[in-house]
Parts: sequence; C-alpha cells; structure tokens
Amino acid sequence: MLLRLGFPFPDRLHIQTKKYNFLTYVINKEIPLKKKILVAGGAGYVGCVLVPKLLDAGYEVVVYDLMLFGSEGLPKTRSDLQVISADLRDIATFSQALSGVDSVIHLACISNDPSFELDPELSKSINYDSFEPVVQACVGAGVRRFIYASTSSVYGVSEAPEVTEDHPLVPVSDYNKYKGLSEPLLRKYQSPTFTTVIIRPATVCGYSPRMRLDLTINILTNHAVNRGKITVFGGMQKRPNIHIDDIAELYVDLLERPTEQIAGETFNAGYENFTVAELAEQVKDVVEQEFSEKGSITVETTPSNDPRSYHVSSKKILQKLGWAPRRSIEDAVRDLCRAFKAGKLPNSLEDDRYINVRTVKKLTLE
Repeated sequence: MLLRLGFPFPDRLHIQTKKYNFLTYVINKEIPLKKKILVAGGAGYVGCVLVPKLLDAGYEVVVYDLMLFGSEGLPKTRSDLQVISADLRDIATFSQALSGVDSVIHLACISNDPSFELDPELSKSINYDSFEPVVQACVGAGVRRFIYASTSSVYGVSEAPEVTEDHPLVPVSDYNKYKGLSEPLLRKYQSPTFTTVIIRPATVCGYSPRMRLDLTINILTNHAVNRGKITVFGGMQKRPNIHIDDIAELYVDLLERPTEQIAGETFNAGYENFTVAELAEQVKDVVEQEFSEKGSITVETTPSNDPRSYHVSSKKILQKLGWAPRRSIEDAVRDLCRAFKAGKLPNSLEDDRYINVRTVKKLTLE
C-alpha cells in the first residue's frame, strides 16, 4: 500500500504495530532523500550562480575548486554544502571527494585564451591531461551522470549561416582546441550506468558573486557605466551570448532529465546571435536608461585581431529537450547595472580580480 501511495522508503524501514513487535523491510535499491552533486570549478563565475540554485533545488553540493579566485562568492557555511580546495589533477583527493556523489557538473578549467596562453603546458595539464582521469574516477566511484561544460568557441571561425552541433571543430586557440579534444574522451565512457552530456555554451554574461569583467557583454557594460564610453574591437564578428542564470538553470535541469533524452548527446546553448557592434548598441541603450543622469554613452570602433565569428544554432536543444533561454542580453545588462548601483563591483576598472588573465598571472601554479 505504501508503494502504491508513492511514499518513499528509506534504506531500512522499521514498522512496529501492536500485533507485531517489529517488521523490517530491506530495500535493495537505495533511494536517497537528497542527491549529492559535485561541481568541479564550483567557486568560479558560473559556479557561484549554479551552486545556490542546486541548494535551492534540494541537492547536497560538493564544490571542488582550486580557489584561484577565492571562495567568497559561495554561500556561507551550511550543512548541505561542502567546499573542497584542491587541484583537479590530484586524482586521489578528487576520488575521495566523490564519495556518495550521484552526478558531476564539470566547469573547471583555466578559462579563456589569454589565461591559457600564460603557460600553455600548465593549462593543458589542467584542462586536458587531467580530464580523462577525472572521468575514470567518476566511473569508478559509481557516479551516474556527468555534465561537461565545453564551449561554443570550439567552432572557431565559420561562415556557415547556422553552426549546429555537427559543424566541424576548427579551433583558433589552444584553449578551445583542448576543450574540443576533451569531448570524445567523455563520449567513450557513455554507458547504461554512466550518462554523459556535453554542453557548448555561448559566451556567458550577467552578474555573479564571483564576477568576471573580461567577457563581451560584461566588458561593454562596465565601460559604459564607468567610463561613459564603449570601445568596440572590430565589430562585425558575431558573438552568441547566454545569460548566466539561464546556463546555470540548464545544468540543474539536466540532472533530472530522462537518460534517453541526453545520453551521449552534445547541445549548443545560446540565445540570439549578434555582432559585437549590435551588442554595443544594446548595452548603450540599457545603460542610458538605467543611468539617465550620466547622459549619452559614446561608442568608438577600433580594429581587432580576434577573428572568432560564428552564428551558433540552439535549435537542437529546443527540439529535443524543449529548453530555451528565458533571459535576454538586455536582462544581463540590467542585472549588471543593478550590481554597480548597489556597490557590488567596486573599483571595477582597475581591480585584477575581475580579469582572469591578470589574476592567473599573479599566481604561482605548478
């Protein structure tokens, strides 16, 4: 009767009645009250938005992060959150962290081209060489689901009207080269007991407690608010973007998707595709509305040596999962404006903590 009514059984259920002293049911299949999720790189820009969403959804969370940028952006100490400061290349420590973990969301990497190029061999050891051992450790620990955050920059430069998941990967830097090379390493471990899914996010934008101001929309907004001027490098390159809350919510959503919907799949995840010049105009309009007292924002264009331009199609994830972003570029800019008004981003034009390459350059990594 209990099963018909949908009551959950714990591992062992003891029922006492007047007629019987006790009756013990042993349920062979464990049904945990809360699933435990490990977020590799969980103290980063996306992780600090994702982790609270996981906690709010009722998950226990393990954050495993090298803490290059500290852990101040994470929620304060609580019983359902464990924070581990450790290197992803330390497989023994990582394996211990997997105890009881149901799913892994892999966000960890030396992120963006300039940071990677500070020490290419070191960056490769973190982003690529450690990747398969991490996956193997997850398989060995009985992890059921592995979500990998790749990047839409794996497509490089493309003139295709729409870049789908089947488009050739033509990386223009070692950062996106090794993100792309990690993908087939994960796919070969796909099995009925280990579900793998790869997400290729567009450039993420919007406010995070661990803020990055070295991403297109975030850079443009910072300069518009605090300089009254936007400098556009190039301008005709297309840049797909996605709001940070949307990509974080997608990762939460993927944890509960039926296996048959996502097993072994790769999905682009982006919003609309605009040129950098178009993005600058959107930022200009919103900032002028939010900070009307500052007057008009000027836009200047200069040459760029960054050739990346691509029009990413997110039709597959809409058609197969019914998932689409709910927030626009303008929403991200408004969120950033509110953060500036609230004093959450002090010294935003000078402080190195907002710029990945500056912070990584200061650190001594081996």
